[in-house]
Amino acid sequence: MDNDKPIEKCGVVAAAVSGDAAPYIYYSLWALQHRGQEIAGIATFDNGINCIKKRGLVHEVFGPEEISSLKGTCGIGHVLYSIKLSKYENFQPVVVNTSVGDIAVGHNGIIINSKILREELKAKGHAFVTDTEEEAMIYILADELSSTGNVVRALKNMTKKLIGSYSLVFIINGRIFALRDEYGIKPLCIGKLDNGYVVASESVALDAIDAKLVRDVSPGEIVELKSTSIESTMIASPKNTAHCVFEWVYFARPDSLMDGRYGYEVRIEIGKRLAREYPVKADLVCPIPDSGRTHALGYSMESKIPYSEGLMKNRYIGRTFIMPHQEMRDLSIKMKLNTVRPLIEGKRIVLVDDSIVRGSTIKKIVQFIRNANAKEIHIRIGFPPIVAPCYFGIDMTNRGELIASAKTVDEIAKEIAADSLEFLTVKELVESIGKPYDDLCLGCLTKEYPIEISGERVRFQKSLDLYK
Repeated sequence: MDNDKPIEKCGVVAAAVSGDAAPYIYYSLWALQHRGQEIAGIATFDNGINCIKKRGLVHEVFGPEEISSLKGTCGIGHVLYSIKLSKYENFQPVVVNTSVGDIAVGHNGIIINSKILREELKAKGHAFVTDTEEEAMIYILADELSSTGNVVRALKNMTKKLIGSYSLVFIINGRIFALRDEYGIKPLCIGKLDNGYVVASESVALDAIDAKLVRDVSPGEIVELKSTSIESTMIASPKNTAHCVFEWVYFARPDSLMDGRYGYEVRIEIGKRLAREYPVKADLVCPIPDSGRTHALGYSMESKIPYSEGLMKNRYIGRTFIMPHQEMRDLSIKMKLNTVRPLIEGKRIVLVDDSIVRGSTIKKIVQFIRNANAKEIHIRIGFPPIVAPCYFGIDMTNRGELIASAKTVDEIAKEIAADSLEFLTVKELVESIGKPYDDLCLGCLTKEYPIEISGERVRFQKSLDLYK
């Protein structure tokens, strides 16, 4: 079902403890599995960097033997979703032997100017082993570290050259650093263990290892993790942030706390607003599993229309391949989803989901429900129409694939054969999240981006004046 959903590309973890760090990283990554389900990797430091990374889910990549082999009191971890499953060298953490020692990095985000940076580094004589922007970061960092001799200063100088989104974790000469871009586009938080400290993309990763949430890493902040303390350095002071709104609506787990708000709270509020602003006479509120579940619950609570799961998701099918014929492709979706016919037959259904990107899957779902003899189907979507690409790490970069970029709401409703269709507005979304408009990244909804993108409108632009 996720082939028609925006997909987050990865999650990161770092830990510095008084014992072995690998078990803490392993369980944290498991809690972040929803952020990347194709590749997992862990790197630890013990008189050098040891790294294991493979295709597969976290528990498939790491067994007791692998975890026990990753000795060291500090390390980093990464889970990845990849549009194209690339060669091993591109898996993260990326580890590079440099003139200043081995450096490992895990990255959540996208560096827009990575091709330019790679060409500049090649001109200076750097030979690349991977196709990644992370290797370019390491070479920039190594050059800066060779010049300054100070890791924090080198990291600061590196970030001045990066344009894009990044939450980063590093092993640098046995030290652990984490940093977040100056707009805080991607999430990152700090946790306290009895025997050390950890950072992770979401607070649920801290919960998994009984770490206490300390706070979010601030936009433009570098944090060094030690087993006994953390050291913070602010390297940029933006007037506004640009947190990705999709984190609260879809990407992050509902039980994650980000900037003081749980995803669950935001999604319930979105559902309630949908019910208040776009009511309809109906017999049943039904979520599209799993993404629409909390939104639908909020709609039911506010509208007093009974909530029931008329669609059931098969969670045990794993990856499916592309069928050669259209009729087989249409049948393959039934492997993933099925209707509970007695709940739907003869009923007026409010079908609730978090977003529509391409529109292909929801069209098939509507047809399923029609085939179960639903009387009416009214769709309510907890995210405004997505009209522009994301350049900061979400898998929706082709404007032509976005159904709302070329069609009106009425045209989309007709396309997917719904009796009615309503989307939350940008204003209602911002109010549901509870953050100022100017502190959120809304580029995919407003066509105005927080960072200058060639051919796109910019809301506010990165400047060296941000840096201290």
